[in-house]
Amino acid sequence: MTHDTKTAEPPTPVRKFSVHLPATRKGAHRARTLATEQLRAWRLPFDTAAHIVAELAANAVLHGHVPGRDFRLDLAVTDATLRIEVTDTRAESLPTMPTPTPDTPSTAESGRGLLLITALATHWGVTSGPVPCKTVWAEIGLTGAE
Repeated sequence: MTHDTKTAEPPTPVRKFSVHLPATRKGAHRARTLATEQLRAWRLPFDTAAHIVAELAANAVLHGHVPGRDFRLDLAVTDATLRIEVTDTRAESLPTMPTPTPDTPSTAESGRGLLLITALATHWGVTSGPVPCKTVWAEIGLTGAE
């Protein structure tokens, strides 16, 4: 598990899916549903990817929302890797890893998304641009693909 802060260019995808969604809670939910259905159609495992899409989309809605602007979900499959990208229009709002403190209750309902992504993804990072956008991406291995 690594977190990359530099731009990482993925290899040319064998399969690609892209959709623009409203930066709303409903749009974030739709991102997870569409990703699950697309991966199912490609006969690829989707449980881990669904969790990652849910976290990235929720973060785009919560931290990357600009009224009147959508976010974009991209899925790209290369060999045995799935790359998930969520692009929003708040480049200045970069994701930060939370620092646990003794005062933070273990039942806190927010602030754990990047910890979950770090645990589930092989790599993740942020790519800036084009202005005013940023893309948060995560890659997972597709071992066990049908």
